[in-house]
Amino acid sequence: MSTPSDVLIKLEGVTKVFYTDEVETHALAGIHLEIKNGEYLAIAGPSGCGKSTLLSILGLLDTPTDGVYMLNGRSVANLTAAERARTRNREIGFIFQSFNLIGDLTVFENVELPLTYRGMKPAERRKRAEEALERVGMAHRARHLPSQLSGGQQQRVAVARAVGGNPSILLADEPTGNLDSKNGEAVMQLLQELHRGGATIGMVTHDPRYARHADRSIHLFDGRIVEENVAEAI
Repeated sequence: MSTPSDVLIKLEGVTKVFYTDEVETHALAGIHLEIKNGEYLAIAGPSGCGKSTLLSILGLLDTPTDGVYMLNGRSVANLTAAERARTRNREIGFIFQSFNLIGDLTVFENVELPLTYRGMKPAERRKRAEEALERVGMAHRARHLPSQLSGGQQQRVAVARAVGGNPSILLADEPTGNLDSKNGEAVMQLLQELHRGGATIGMVTHDPRYARHADRSIHLFDGRIVEENVAEAI
């Protein structure tokens, strides 16, 4: 049984209902979930099952219709918009399927930008950005623009941007979705290295091969967790 200090994220009875033109769409229904510090969790399931909705709630990009979300022992329900933005910036690193790099900024500037929003001093920002690019093997491309990189390289830069702020958790939404199998596998290996280094990771994927990289995987269907698998110790 996990102790409170082990648990980074706790969801209790989380539901999400979207209302459009008098139609109710139940995207999530009664989700109970804990993510421990240092855990690598895969969120799997078919298209439309609620994976991205769950990730958006975990990342404070959306709010549940009902239920409780605790982050580091604190309920996020009553956070103001400014507090939510500050928490996202400091506690959560995002890795998107489409990289979401800013085209007219260099690789280095893309990684440094979220740190600027923290009001971090320039010397500390530079140090953090340089270290993050070293971790993903992209320091030699620091002055390039995203358009000068391959898809796999762009995703490595996106990972560097996510880890530069030393977040409590990395949330990856289909991080290999826009990559060929070789580059996809390379990004998965990178996430494994970060996990071995102590990172907590929550990853949405529809690919069972990539879900097997995680310590634990949950499978969603129609907004519910219908299966949970724990990786066998090697």
